[in-house]
Amino acid sequence: MSLLYKNIFRPLFFSLEPEDAHDLACQGLRLMASFPQLCDIYRRYNQVKGESAVDLFGLKFPNRVGLAAGMDKDGDFPKAVEAFGFGHIEVGTVTPEAQPGNPRPRLFREVANEGLINRMGFNNKGAQQMLHSLEKRYPKNKRKTPLGVNIGKAKLTPLENAVDDYLASFKILGDQADYFTVNVSSPNTQNLRQLQSREYLTVLLDSLQKENQSLAKKMGRNPHPLLLKIAPDLSFQEIDVILELLFEYNYSGIIATNTTIQRPTNTQFDEIGGYSGGEFIQRLSTQVIRYISKATQGKLTIVGVGGIDSPKSAGEKIDAGASLIQIYTSWIYQGPLFARELAKALYHRDKEWV
Repeated sequence: MSLLYKNIFRPLFFSLEPEDAHDLACQGLRLMASFPQLCDIYRRYNQVKGESAVDLFGLKFPNRVGLAAGMDKDGDFPKAVEAFGFGHIEVGTVTPEAQPGNPRPRLFREVANEGLINRMGFNNKGAQQMLHSLEKRYPKNKRKTPLGVNIGKAKLTPLENAVDDYLASFKILGDQADYFTVNVSSPNTQNLRQLQSREYLTVLLDSLQKENQSLAKKMGRNPHPLLLKIAPDLSFQEIDVILELLFEYNYSGIIATNTTIQRPTNTQFDEIGGYSGGEFIQRLSTQVIRYISKATQGKLTIVGVGGIDSPKSAGEKIDAGASLIQIYTSWIYQGPLFARELAKALYHRDKEWV
């Protein structure tokens, strides 16, 4: 399948403009998701034989490999994604109301480095539409794979009101999310990364956790695991502040990392946006993961993201301190069964460690 994809299907996709190819792939996944029984059969085929669940913050992950936010922005096809062997799926980034994102073109391939540059800008149909899609296509009481909802700030919302956006999406989607990711690190929404500073982050983390605890008590259930997604461009001193706040407000984990505003020396494009994929972001994100793991003495769950393009680079994320990993760009370059390949490799690594 990998050779078939790389020799036939990928050249066809790459003959299209990047966002057109993305939209076409999403249409195919939506179509596949409309046949849930077929998805279940295909999922059984793509499961790693003998794989055992990974237990983290009260959830059971079938394996360590997840799909990062950005592919399924509206929760339209997690059932199809699950079928390809993923152990968790993150949808979004979602904002309270629909927004178009930044003007096109806003997605660029850097094939030589197997990378992408994007400045999408949180284009999505809004939290209510995502709720409807999840209730219809991937309801919480019927799913086999944990689903995370990545929430963000709308483009037109001032920073001082940002917490209202996060709370609104959290309230709307609380019944369907297995965990929430607080996205304060996309470089494609103006000033969003300022929310990583102590001034803004303190209010945001505190407000979300208070709402989380309050709703859980009211509904008679456990609070949702809350994770924070950070940038790879932070200094270690800035990361220290973030880690302090995550422990203070009892967050379940951290996703390291988002895309970078830095560029490889041999980059082909001078486009504004976040860079993902390839060895360059792999090194940056792994360095951040290793620092977080050492700084917290392994007491904070880390989800490793960035440049995972082989079983070797996946293993490097785990060795650095990640408990789970997520991919996105490499799914485009390596093909639809790449998640299964990584899950199988990590499963055999786990067996060797026991």
